[in-house]
Amino acid sequence: MSDLLRAPAEIKYAEELDWLESVDDGPKPFSWRLSPKMVRLFILGSERSDGLDREISQKWYGDRSFVERSIVTLASDRGLLLIGDPGTGKSWLAELLSAAISRNSTLVVQGTAGTTEDHIKYSWNVSMVISKGQSRESMIPSPIMTAMETGAIGRFEELTRSTSDVQDALISILSEKYISVPEMDSDNIVFAKPGFSVIATANSRDRGVNDLSSALKRRFNFVRIPVVTNKKSEAEIVRFRTEELLRRHQIELDVPPTLLDVLLQSFADLRASAAAAGSDDEKLESALSSAEQIGVLEDAILHSNFFGESALTARTLASSLVGSLARREPEDLAILNKYLHGVVEPRSKEEGGSWPEFLEGGRDAIATLS
Repeated sequence: MSDLLRAPAEIKYAEELDWLESVDDGPKPFSWRLSPKMVRLFILGSERSDGLDREISQKWYGDRSFVERSIVTLASDRGLLLIGDPGTGKSWLAELLSAAISRNSTLVVQGTAGTTEDHIKYSWNVSMVISKGQSRESMIPSPIMTAMETGAIGRFEELTRSTSDVQDALISILSEKYISVPEMDSDNIVFAKPGFSVIATANSRDRGVNDLSSALKRRFNFVRIPVVTNKKSEAEIVRFRTEELLRRHQIELDVPPTLLDVLLQSFADLRASAAAAGSDDEKLESALSSAEQIGVLEDAILHSNFFGESALTARTLASSLVGSLARREPEDLAILNKYLHGVVEPRSKEEGGSWPEFLEGGRDAIATLS
């Protein structure tokens, strides 16, 4: 695993999955490697009441009902569509579900404007077609076709970024559970094996880009993942990801709880400001999600480690926050400047602590970018 920049969940948590599989005596749908209860336990972590001989770490933070509904959907013959704002953990949840159910989360199609029907069905090895003709041997199956043939979970990231003809091709796969290969005279249908399903993700901010047809919507069960706003849950998510970052980079650096509180409060303040804004020009372009919080903290930690004094400061945190969230100029800079003067400055006078240094660092960062 040390040779991989980012190990997929089934490799990263292979030891946990092996152990869970060895003690799992629950009923398993189709070709699932774990029972639904064990899938949920793998994702949400174990509790004392589970009566296990070892602790299973929590890997996704959110409402238990979202995970349970996702698992139930995948045990049926319907696809699962995880929809929500950027950075709400949709892709991570999809990866964990695939890893627990199929032990393979890498059967992924990334939806973009350039995604074609071949990416979700099949293409051909041209040199083999020229020498031997079109056959199963010369066919290059898509990740979705491979999932069908092996009874596994296929993933489709950013479904609404792909064009309508690509989405339409997915309808027949979800409905008929087979792919026809008209180029071949025989053995020209690939049937899905029991256990096959599709987990798709969609960004709610992409509404209107390539809206899903009503026919495709009917093939999916929707699970909407909201932005995490509970401070306790946010703190757990950020702390979990930060610890992973420090281990991966072998960095010995403490994140003071006071600075974590400053980060969480800043995002809460900015979300409240966005909710009260009268137009999009008065809102930051950022979704202000937990993933972006983690990105701000990661940037600050790495900067402190490489160019600072190996200690995270409020000044560095503020500089990272401004640098990460100021995506439009001058709109976002004006919003952040208003926040610093209208909220952070009074708070720094009343509460002190890390806020005065945070205010100073934010001002300096804005002055640099202006």
